[in-house]
Amino acid sequence: MSMKPNPVYYRTEFLKSAPNPWDAPPDEGREVAFAGRSNAGKSSVINTITQRKNLARTSKTPGRTQLLNFFQVDETSRLVDLPGYGYAKVPMDMRKAWGKSMESYLLHRQALQGVFLIMDVRHPLTEFDWQMAEWCGSAGLDLHVVLTKADKLSRGAAANTLLQVRRSLKNEGVEASAQLFSSMDRNGLEEAHAMLDHWLRPLT
Repeated sequence: MSMKPNPVYYRTEFLKSAPNPWDAPPDEGREVAFAGRSNAGKSSVINTITQRKNLARTSKTPGRTQLLNFFQVDETSRLVDLPGYGYAKVPMDMRKAWGKSMESYLLHRQALQGVFLIMDVRHPLTEFDWQMAEWCGSAGLDLHVVLTKADKLSRGAAANTLLQVRRSLKNEGVEASAQLFSSMDRNGLEEAHAMLDHWLRPLT
């Protein structure tokens, strides 16, 4: 895979928000979904990848992303921001609805090529992360783990966490690639673009 930033992602535009998969855009072309525990930095990763400051809404209040948000990369490629999961202050019935909506999307969406699973490098592999990995496995989806906020740790500590995450996933039989990422200094941007290129094959 090429390890140079692909400027096609900088032209990404908001397409549509959908409360459930049935209201999503037509199930055609290719999509990559971004999933993660609330406040793991998912929206910031999307904004950094697209170099669009406010494309995905960021908030210091976890649980703000409550819809499936679709972004158009090119004629045939989309990014999808899934609802943040696992935040206790969100009402239980809403959390259950989000879970059902995400599970249905992950299991049945034909355009979906893979999932970026976003985790805070300081708090990786929570119960909810394992559940998402299990859903991806059930759906036969490729999984790419992105450990965000890598700038919050020393380089050695971040690298050690990455190795531990890779080892834990392998030990549990989860096939996944993994990388470090920092929206603050854009560390990991080229690797993220390369993975998206592999799944989406976007135009240039």
